[in-house]
Amino acid sequence: MTAKILDGKMVSNRIKAELKTEVDKMRANHKVPGLAVVIVGNDPASRVYVNSKKKACAEIGIYSEEYALPEETTQKELIDLVKRLNEKEDIHGILVQLPLPKHLNEEEVIYAIKPEKDVDAFHPINVGKIMIGNYDFLPCTPAGVMELIKESGMDIVGKECVVVGRSNIVGKPQAMLLLHQHGTVTICHSRTKNLKEVCKRADILIAAVGKPRFITANMVKPGAVVIDVGINRLENGKLVGDVDFENVSKVAAAITPVPGGVGPMTIAMLMKNTVKAASLFFNS
Repeated sequence: MTAKILDGKMVSNRIKAELKTEVDKMRANHKVPGLAVVIVGNDPASRVYVNSKKKACAEIGIYSEEYALPEETTQKELIDLVKRLNEKEDIHGILVQLPLPKHLNEEEVIYAIKPEKDVDAFHPINVGKIMIGNYDFLPCTPAGVMELIKESGMDIVGKECVVVGRSNIVGKPQAMLLLHQHGTVTICHSRTKNLKEVCKRADILIAAVGKPRFITANMVKPGAVVIDVGINRLENGKLVGDVDFENVSKVAAAITPVPGGVGPMTIAMLMKNTVKAASLFFNS
């Protein structure tokens, strides 16, 4: 059996095309969605992400501003910038690229962003709304994963869903979204006993641990949908996911590649959140 490859580029292009139509209509009424992206320091991976986000904004017709701050920026300077962006009428979404340099407090920065401009959905108010299922924005990566599961043709209702990883950015919100769709959800982490057995029960297996090729073929139930959120650079420069793609794709029914799977979806969902934030602002 060879797995169906869930092509994140293709699905994200489809979503971006739909958003472009929506933005064109907004622009025809002189309403332009705006996104501010803040990057501190010169982390190469962060720079790649920020460039992709700006490119996606340009494709869809979203106005974007970039604030590239030096590594030694103080907490006060960063918070002051966020507060200024909170008050800007032409900016509907604010994104502070993580991780921040070690001396800065990420939590305080996230708390400073107005919840209605928090297009990453990291603010505690937005996290709480996701918990109860009454939300405006979804975190971009978990929302992208849900679209790829839909693409696989697997119905989540009643299925065994296993999420490997419990981060606030992916693991926890991912579990909530699967639960909202009536999946039976298990969250695994570094202290989970019998991890292999737990993973092997999964109809839908989502790997978000940040360890190269951590999920091997003997951990996967034949016919499962496997979503790989990880992106790891090996010493030879090659990018690989948290799943041993080559071997797992012989067991799974559907699988995401790395790169080209979840990554492009994350950016498409950020665009979706920005358009939603602008719509809520213009209709308020």
